[in-house]
Amino acid sequence: MKGKELQKQATLHGRKLKPESLMMSYGFNPEWSEGAIKCPIFQTSTFVFSKAEEGKAFFELAYGLRQPAPEEEMGLIYSRLNNPSLEILEDRLTLWDGAEDAAAFASGMAAISTSLLALLKPGDVVLHSEPVYGGTDFFLKNVLPRFGITAEGFSPTLPADELLARAEALGDKLAVLYVETPANPTNHLVDLDACVAAARRVGSAERPCRVVVDNTFLGPVFQHPLKHGADLVIYSATKFLGGHSDLIAGAALGSKALMKEVRAMRTFMGSMCDPNTGWMLMRSLETLKLRMERAAQSAQVVADWLREHPQVARTYYLGHLEHDAAQQDIFQRQCLSPGSMISFDIRGGEAEAFAFLNRLQLIKLAVSLGGTESLAEHPATMTHSDIEPATQREMGITSSMVRLSIGVEDPQDIIADLSQAFGDIVEVEVEAGSLYDAVI
Repeated sequence: MKGKELQKQATLHGRKLKPESLMMSYGFNPEWSEGAIKCPIFQTSTFVFSKAEEGKAFFELAYGLRQPAPEEEMGLIYSRLNNPSLEILEDRLTLWDGAEDAAAFASGMAAISTSLLALLKPGDVVLHSEPVYGGTDFFLKNVLPRFGITAEGFSPTLPADELLARAEALGDKLAVLYVETPANPTNHLVDLDACVAAARRVGSAERPCRVVVDNTFLGPVFQHPLKHGADLVIYSATKFLGGHSDLIAGAALGSKALMKEVRAMRTFMGSMCDPNTGWMLMRSLETLKLRMERAAQSAQVVADWLREHPQVARTYYLGHLEHDAAQQDIFQRQCLSPGSMISFDIRGGEAEAFAFLNRLQLIKLAVSLGGTESLAEHPATMTHSDIEPATQREMGITSSMVRLSIGVEDPQDIIADLSQAFGDIVEVEVEAGSLYDAVI
């Protein structure tokens, strides 16, 4: 859909519509598909050209052989390059973050790896926050070096002046400042304003230093890195964007110029999202804000209860930052909610953590996050198991840490499950007649 048509859809009698309203129809016209109120799945690999000259014109734009004329857009060619289902999805993905353009990928790791390969070349350095998701950590430290690219980590609590000093020491070798905030699984926040300032100080028009942010834990509803000057935002769309634990996908968002580079790499890596998954993501985007707000409300109740439990040594939750002024300041400047991710240290070690996890019933023992159901896992031996134990401890990942993703269940039911998993005696109220019905 042309830019002017999208702008028209985004307003109502001069009123700019909110993203949660636009998710129902933005980028799609029912007239295209027999009046269908929902966008169909364009399950096709290739598209017919009306004439040979049209095919030539499309490919010229696809391969950058010429600049587009005013209002000219590349037509449909082949689903590895573009597909109506994905184009409509990508239009909607831009709304929450206020991005100019977006690209959908086959997974979160596809979005991360493709985007970084598009921005980096041999001899470049990536300065990244720690910890990050285990798959990202492995890619940075074990895959990129094979291509002559170096990755260096920094603590999320590093003061702004020390971060700047690290960046200046790397000079024009620093091509990407990669940030995951909140950090997985410790929930540590990274100061986006400080990262952007450092990147701008060392970068230049000829050798830019891009700030790339994994916004999976809070985005796109509760944190907007592009508004703080970040260049690229990345998501594991499997998580909150998908939200139902039934798809694998990723996304990257940024300016049209930068996304042109990312899209070109996606074309040749073949790491795009498939049309069916794109359609499922569009379904999920319609309830994104409702799900995230409900889960965040429940997480507040659960986190406050956990903090007071005698078997919990420490909680890692963005609503519990009152004793850390620096982290609290970052939270107030760049976050709109604590979100629904909670980690905590159980008193003891791995054995106590495993015993707790093995007793859970309502909460499922599984990796991933951001779904409608609550999940629990053990980061040290699961999602971050490829990181050396000593390095884990430096990052704040302990053998006693449990990570929770709070879903949309009743918060008191979640607490009841946590309570019995700790070994507490739980009294269960039985409604009149239910016991008799169970016996029958």
